[in-house]
Amino acid sequence: MLKRIFIYLNEMHPPVKAALVSIVLFFEIYFLVVITAGMRNVRIGTAEASGCVSVFVFLLSLRVADDFKDYGHDKRLFPYRPLPSGRVKRSDLIVLLVVTNVIALALNIIFMNNLWFYAILIAYGALMSVWFFARAKIQKSLPLALITHNPVQLMLNGYIITFTCTKYSLLMLTFNTALIAFTLYWPGLMWEISRKTRAPKDETEYVTYSQLFGFKKVTRFILIVMFFDVITSGMLMYQLWKPGVAAVAAAYFWLLWESLRFMKNPERYTLVSRVEIYELITEVPVVVIELAYLMGGWIT
Repeated sequence: MLKRIFIYLNEMHPPVKAALVSIVLFFEIYFLVVITAGMRNVRIGTAEASGCVSVFVFLLSLRVADDFKDYGHDKRLFPYRPLPSGRVKRSDLIVLLVVTNVIALALNIIFMNNLWFYAILIAYGALMSVWFFARAKIQKSLPLALITHNPVQLMLNGYIITFTCTKYSLLMLTFNTALIAFTLYWPGLMWEISRKTRAPKDETEYVTYSQLFGFKKVTRFILIVMFFDVITSGMLMYQLWKPGVAAVAAAYFWLLWESLRFMKNPERYTLVSRVEIYELITEVPVVVIELAYLMGGWIT
């Protein structure tokens, strides 16, 4: 069983990469809350480690739940994946879910200060796993699935924010916490839509947004989301490090140009590759600011 679980993890949720993503996500939001609140006395300990583990387990749970939900679909379109190929059993993944979630729950009970929000997060994830009890409607509608499932990123951001605010006795519902939550939400939304936006020649039986609405309309919608991202990112960056606003603006105009080129010639490249570069450009200044804060307690 362990061998099969490792096969699943290596192919569907690489542990090292997933752990790094979880740690970066947790501490990026954590330090944004701390820095924008002007905190100088930061204490990192067992609770923060528990939070990173909880994020890792939650993302893993979403991955497994998706494989359960889409089993019939994957059996037809992605038969090489571990579960539909039979290389991993459903019972293996159930064991994986139970063990990891028991560990995460224990860590939250013992070390975390926002158990109530963890319960909300888990409840939302559980509802997602059963299609919010509306499988017949949601499963056949890609836009409806996006509307009901994508906000889970906001919930995860809220989990980290409520922990940080509780630890340092900060107000949870402020302009800055909302700014942080949405600034870390828009890029995920853009990526989710762009990865299902293809050139006409690349369309298959797999349902995409471009197949439903046309790649030009979907690209325009991504640009609208990007506009909101630039507004929130720019406002946040202005507080942290004013020169960083230039990087945000440059990334915006670059992706705008690349999106117009994609609409003119969609076979030139995949849109998701450009969105990923845009996200990297806008994330780098934030990481630099947080590293500077960590190294010298610097706050703009």
